[in-house]
Amino acid sequence: MNNIDFGNYLYSLRKENNLTQRFVAYQLDVSDKAVSKWETGKSKPDLEKLKLLAALYNVPLDELLNNQKEQKNVKVSKIVLTGGPCAGKTTALNWINNYFSKRGYTVLFVPETATELISNGVAPWTCGTNYDYQTLQVRLQKVKEQIFDEAARTMKNNKILIVCDRGVLDNKAYMKEAEFKRILKDFGTSEVKERDSYDAVFHLVSAAKGKENAYTLSNNTARTETVEEARKLDDKIISAWTGHPHFRIIDNSTEFEEKLERLLKEITSFLGEPEPLEIERKFLIYYPSIKELESMPNCTKVDIIQTYLKSENDVERRVRARGIDGDYIYYLTEKKKISGLKRVETERRLTQDEYLQLLMQTDNRLHPIHKTRYCLSDNNQYFEIDIYPEWDNQAIMEIELSSEDQKIKPPSFIKIIEDVTADESYKNYQMAKDMPKQLVMKKK
Repeated sequence: MNNIDFGNYLYSLRKENNLTQRFVAYQLDVSDKAVSKWETGKSKPDLEKLKLLAALYNVPLDELLNNQKEQKNVKVSKIVLTGGPCAGKTTALNWINNYFSKRGYTVLFVPETATELISNGVAPWTCGTNYDYQTLQVRLQKVKEQIFDEAARTMKNNKILIVCDRGVLDNKAYMKEAEFKRILKDFGTSEVKERDSYDAVFHLVSAAKGKENAYTLSNNTARTETVEEARKLDDKIISAWTGHPHFRIIDNSTEFEEKLERLLKEITSFLGEPEPLEIERKFLIYYPSIKELESMPNCTKVDIIQTYLKSENDVERRVRARGIDGDYIYYLTEKKKISGLKRVETERRLTQDEYLQLLMQTDNRLHPIHKTRYCLSDNNQYFEIDIYPEWDNQAIMEIELSSEDQKIKPPSFIKIIEDVTADESYKNYQMAKDMPKQLVMKKK
């Protein structure tokens, strides 16, 4: 096995044991950089260090030396199913289980933590303060998710879907902003890391918004909201998750069964069954009011650095750093065009080390793309507005669709110049070619 594969093997052993590079370095009396070089394939530990690693990771030395541990090609996808009160989550979970189990997935469900706690006497009104309660809920949520993830990686099936009945960011809707930031600090994490730790998020809109006759408190003992309170809470939950790179809102524009069918279609598309098609519309718009965007509770700002890699066979490869204030999550994306609107797209998360390693494959003919993205949830649709530093009068707005004939309801304050979905000059790949010389927007 080559150095890179052996490095990945060491990395996986460290993660399985929930250890940091700094801790391993201390135990082996080496520097953090030495451990990093081992895990990125830049060097290998000597025999004495391998003996110490074997003891630290609790594996036989022979196994470590020969790297005979079976490397399972397991695809574990972790999604969140969230929504406002009385949105249909319980029924949706049953549909997800039946639908994807028949398609060869092992489906694991992380049960809703709030319902577990409140139904058993631990609630905001029984704990000392709401902050005390929310801290406990976040802690239990994170522990449960870690256990389910570890269990998934021991299973024989190579297609595993973990469905979290709500995630950590749901707590934000029940707290003041300062309280939520304090909890994140207490856990040594950030909003970006927690939000983007899930591969996709699907929000079912509350029946209180459009299906009021179906709204009820009878099927959940932990639910206490009136119709008006449910509407406001639904908006807060949408706001909490806005900014996630794959966030979908399933509204009440159809009857309930069709609503769940739309949910299954969205999850199926995300998982790439039978193939991961992306249907996207792109619009050239007049430069929006940044002040207005940043004042909206349903709008989240993220910074994106997109670097294109050398590729073959008409496959576009890129790595992306996505986050805010230096707190980034990293991705590798590969795209292949099928038609004007449709592309096959696959994406996977990267560690920072993997990201830096892939940057060595940068296609130097293409300039990196730097942009500020405003993720906006509006009219139960999810828009991404990209602001480029080279432009001062216009911008790009994108939306991913579940079908080619889906109707789009742009935000009222957005002024569209034209649909540029099929215009190659507005593809990021083409823009990376043209920078900095030809990046001149159309005058209207």
